[in-house]
Amino acid sequence: MDALTLSRLQFGSTIIYHFLFVPLTMGLVLLVAVMETLYVRSGNTTYKRMAQFWGKLFLINFALGVVTGIVQEFQFGMNWSAYSRFIGDVFGAPLAIEALLAFFMESTFLGIWIFGWDQLPKKLHLAMIWMVVLGSHLSAFWILVANSFMQEPVGYAIHNGRAEMTNFFALLSNPNLWFQFPHVAAGGAVTGAFFVVGISAYQLLRNKSDQDLFQRSLKIGMIAALIASITVATIGHFQGQYVVQHQPMKMAAAEALWDSESPASFSLITIGNEKLRTDVFAIKVPYLLSFLSYNNFTGEVQGINQLQAQYVKQYGPGNYVPPVAVTYWGFRAMFIMGTLMALLATVGTFLMYKRWLNRPQFRWFLWVMVGAIALPYIANTGGWILTEIGRQPWLVNGVLRTQDGVSPSVGAGSILFTLITFILLYGVLAVVDAFLLTKYARKGVEPVQEKVETEELVVTY
Repeated sequence: MDALTLSRLQFGSTIIYHFLFVPLTMGLVLLVAVMETLYVRSGNTTYKRMAQFWGKLFLINFALGVVTGIVQEFQFGMNWSAYSRFIGDVFGAPLAIEALLAFFMESTFLGIWIFGWDQLPKKLHLAMIWMVVLGSHLSAFWILVANSFMQEPVGYAIHNGRAEMTNFFALLSNPNLWFQFPHVAAGGAVTGAFFVVGISAYQLLRNKSDQDLFQRSLKIGMIAALIASITVATIGHFQGQYVVQHQPMKMAAAEALWDSESPASFSLITIGNEKLRTDVFAIKVPYLLSFLSYNNFTGEVQGINQLQAQYVKQYGPGNYVPPVAVTYWGFRAMFIMGTLMALLATVGTFLMYKRWLNRPQFRWFLWVMVGAIALPYIANTGGWILTEIGRQPWLVNGVLRTQDGVSPSVGAGSILFTLITFILLYGVLAVVDAFLLTKYARKGVEPVQEKVETEELVVTY
């Protein structure tokens, strides 16, 4: 394999691995903040113990996310130096703000929160975890500012063969950003919710102590899962409609739609021949893709062949079709897992409302929710694959091709060596992460001694 292919494999594998930690960081810290808020408002120490238990799992995940994120950014200068030279004036600003503002803010307040239990007033300590929530979401926001520019470049001009920023506020008002960020944030909330529900279900199945604590955790997580799963599906629908208009090739590949259709059918399953661009086997729902794209049953959705011909005229000779199979199944993974999560959250909330989850005949549902911890990870990975692979062959959509962004002086042998090294290192980190999360999740909650707050005691003899 050449340097380009190996560089793409390395960047793709590391970013997918890193993105396993990001949604849980965003979602779990939000639930921890909610739990501590309930503690401060009610004075019930069960909520304090909940916040400390889930906060410990959050810290493990946060630490692994930091390590993998640092390695990720190094690749811009190593394997993608031509890309960095071309786009650095635009791309560097949001990344610098993310590191210097959002990440340091998140880390600083997290440190105060960790060591501030019983040292700070309750409300001040609570403010620290909410600042961590803000920092984690700001961090994601600035990363997505940069990524949205790659999806839909705005606020720039080409000078001397480089893209230079002309309007910083255009980056912040990029329409793609305001579909992408809420979708990622809601996906993080779903991940955190299913994580809490799954581990709480496991602890309840063990019939050990702290049943009340995990019952409360399950209730909070289930409600959050229902709200977040509906939210992410709703935002995803509108984001899909936006993609149809602004990245039509991505949507055509996600549906394996070889030729334009009006009305267009939604693919339930398609097995196609990419070379011949034809279906081998397909089951489709007539009119549905048009309805999902335009809210009516007659809209035309452009096909791969027509878009390819259009782009050849616009950009010159070349293949402008992304890997269809990867894009198609990435979308299906996200869509199917998202649907399952919404159904499970709805059923779980209903069973919880009817107080049936404690009954022996519904223990099977708790086991299902333990396994359902994996669903948001599959959905998030599928969505990220769709976002990035569906943009190919562009690094910056319509501006810079992927083949033109690779480092010209880094050989395939060097990239292969680092790729193997990263895979081995990340494999070890994956084992460590899984071991620590499993260990502390199985261990349960340790008793917490609550300090008694009293007014000045006057003893009269």
